[in-house]
Amino acid sequence: MTTRTESQAASPGRRPELDAIRMLVVIGLIFFHSALVFATEGDFYVTNSETTEVVTVIAGFGVVWAMPLLFLISGLGARHSLQRRGEIRFVTERLLRLGVPLLVATVLLNPLPQWLRQRASDPGYDESYLAFLPRFFDVHVELDEFPFLVQGRYFETGHLWFVVLLLTFSLMLACLHRWLPHAPARRAMDRMAEAVSLRRGLVLLPALAFAALCAFAGMEEDYAGWHRWSYLLFFAAGFVLATDTRWRTAMRRDARTAACLGVLLFVSAAPGFTTVDDPFTQTTPLAVASRALFGAAGWCLVVAIPGLLDRPGRRPPQEPLMPPERASRRRAYGYLAAAVLPLYVLHQPIVVAVAYAVVRWSAPIAVEYLVLVTISLTLTLTAYELLVRRTRLTRFLFGMRA
Repeated sequence: MTTRTESQAASPGRRPELDAIRMLVVIGLIFFHSALVFATEGDFYVTNSETTEVVTVIAGFGVVWAMPLLFLISGLGARHSLQRRGEIRFVTERLLRLGVPLLVATVLLNPLPQWLRQRASDPGYDESYLAFLPRFFDVHVELDEFPFLVQGRYFETGHLWFVVLLLTFSLMLACLHRWLPHAPARRAMDRMAEAVSLRRGLVLLPALAFAALCAFAGMEEDYAGWHRWSYLLFFAAGFVLATDTRWRTAMRRDARTAACLGVLLFVSAAPGFTTVDDPFTQTTPLAVASRALFGAAGWCLVVAIPGLLDRPGRRPPQEPLMPPERASRRRAYGYLAAAVLPLYVLHQPIVVAVAYAVVRWSAPIAVEYLVLVTISLTLTLTAYELLVRRTRLTRFLFGMRA
C-alpha cells in the first residue's frame, strides 16, 4: 500500500530550469569573483588600487541567493540519486564525483591564489611558487572547524568550501536516510506538503528558521556570507521539496509574492550591513536585525527563482529534424550542463591569476573589469575543453561521468 506522498512523489526526470540555474550561478561566479577585485570591502586575493562601493551592493544581492540555491538544487538531486542507487552506491558515487576533484584541486590549484596573495600584498615578497608549496601544505587538524578539519597558516580550501560542504551533507544524508524510520518521516512530509498546497504563503514559513540562524549564529565571510550550517538547511530543504510535487506547485504559485518579499527584505537589511563595523558577528540590535532580514530574504528568493522559471508543461520538441539554431542551443546547453563542476573547480585560480596581471594597468575600473572577465571566462572554458573534457582520466579527476 502506498502513501499519498509516494503517489505524488516528484518525478526524477531532469528539470531544465534547475540545470539552467546551476549553469547561470557557476558562470556568474567568474563575473562575481572578478568584481571582488574592485570591491572596497572584503579580503580578496588581489585588490585593485581603485575600488568602488557599487561592487559591494551588487555582490551582496548575488550572495543572498546564489550559493543557497546551488545547495537547494543539490538536495533535490541527492534525493533522486538516493532513490535510484540506495545508500551504499550513493556514498560511493559522491566520494568519487566530489571527493576526487576536491583532492585534485586542493593539491594542484589551490596553492596558486594564496601564493599570488602574498606577492600582491608584499612588493618585497620574492619566494618562488615551488618554495611556497611546502608552507601551503604545513597543516594540522582542528576538530572545532568541522567539516573544515585541515587547517594551516597558508593552507585553505578556498572556493572549494562548496565541495567540502556538499560532500559532508551528502554523507550525513546517506546515514540519516538509512537509519531514520521511513514511515513516520513519510507521513510527516505528507502532512507538510498537504498544508503547503492548501494555504498560500505557507511555503515561505522556513524563512523564520533562516532568519533565526543568521541572527544568532552569525554569518561567515569565508563561505559567501552565510553561516556554514545555513547551507545544510538549504540542502535538507531541497531533499524535502523533491519528495512531493505539491511543494513544486506551491513554489510556482507563490513565486511572485516570494520575489517581492525577498527583494524588500534584502533592501531593508542593506542599511545595517553598510553602517555596522562587523555586521557578520556583532551582537548589536542593528546587526542582529540586519542578519535576520538577510536570512529571511535568502529563503524567499530561493523559493521565488525556481518558481518563476518553472514551466512544467514545457516538453522538448519531438520533431526528428530540429531547426539548426535550436539544435545548436541544445548542444550548448548539454555542453555547459556537464561542465558545471569542472568549471566551478577551475574558475577561481584563473580569475586570481588574470587579476594579478590586470590590476597593474592604469585604466578605468570598467575597462579592467571587462578585460578581466573576458580573459578569465575564455581561459576557464578553454582549460575545461583542452585539459579536462577530452580524456577519460581527466574527466574522472574533475568529477565528470565517463
